Amino acid sequence: MMEQVCLTQHSHGGGCGCKIDPAALHEILSNVPKLSGDNDLLVGIESSDDAAVYRINDSQCVIVTNDFFMPIVDDPYAFGRIASANALSDVYAMGGQPILATSIVGFPVNKLPLDAMQEIMRGGVDVCKEAGIPLAGGHSIDNEEPLFGLCAVGVVHPENIKTNAGARPGDVLLLTKPLGIGIMTTAIKIKMLDDAGRARVVDVMSRLNKPGAWLGQQKAVHAITDITGFGLAGHLLEMAEGADVEIQVDTKRIPVMEGVHDLAREGVVPGGAYRNLGAYGDSIAFEGDLDPDFELIYTDPQTSGGLLVSVAPEAVDGIMEELTGLGFGDIAVIGEVRESHGATPVVIRT
Repeated sequence: MMEQVCLTQHSHGGGCGCKIDPAALHEILSNVPKLSGDNDLLVGIESSDDAAVYRINDSQCVIVTNDFFMPIVDDPYAFGRIASANALSDVYAMGGQPILATSIVGFPVNKLPLDAMQEIMRGGVDVCKEAGIPLAGGHSIDNEEPLFGLCAVGVVHPENIKTNAGARPGDVLLLTKPLGIGIMTTAIKIKMLDDAGRARVVDVMSRLNKPGAWLGQQKAVHAITDITGFGLAGHLLEMAEGADVEIQVDTKRIPVMEGVHDLAREGVVPGGAYRNLGAYGDSIAFEGDLDPDFELIYTDPQTSGGLLVSVAPEAVDGIMEELTGLGFGDIAVIGEVRESHGATPVVIRT
């Protein structure tokens, strides 16, 4: 029997909340040389997108991404599942189909039992099986804090690539998973979440965003991104700036996991939510009588969050019906895309 371990006690942060905050990341990348002159690199560093896309012929592109982080839950098997689902989501968010993955592993071999690492890997293998792909090796280092993730490779037809910059005025915005993951997992770390709450958030994080490959084939879908470390607000901002549009969403329509509002009111919020909120400045406006504590729900870092999809209005009902049938019962229409008038790019209203 594996020795009882609490993975979150061995890391200073967890999940996509480990990301460098948006303002700092922008400063870092501002002077990084951009690769130019390669017409087959269709998506690179310039667009803040989920993965790189390279055209290999007229009918195929390869999608490449890597994603890893420190434990967000204590259970090693669940951590492996969550980290792997999160990494594969970057392929699905480009409208692609994963075909292969390799693992990225850091583990404190003198602090934690090795069978904990075996359980993390088992979780990763099982999620890759669910995706229909092999986990075909990887690279590991002895590290002070445990970390795990995948380098994922996928394929997509050039005409089916969905970036975060394709939203059009008049589009309707869909969100496929509820918010609150960072807040719920913070509650796990400080022992404030019951068994039902833990099961609920682990289920949400472990659910593969497989419908992304189908969404990529739908002409009425104009843009996709997945909600991760910058929170819903940050990814709305990337979508708005990428397409030079204005986005408005309604908090009454945005799905939020049970218990999240109570936790936010008690101050059980990850530091990343505050960093995100500070980084967005005047680019995001909260309108109405929203409690300031609840603003943090929309900047809360999500790990393996849902897909944010910009869809032509006439196709919304059919797409929602399809995704509901695929197990995304929390899918909701959360807002709309409008022409930009030089005002605030993202408005979150109540």
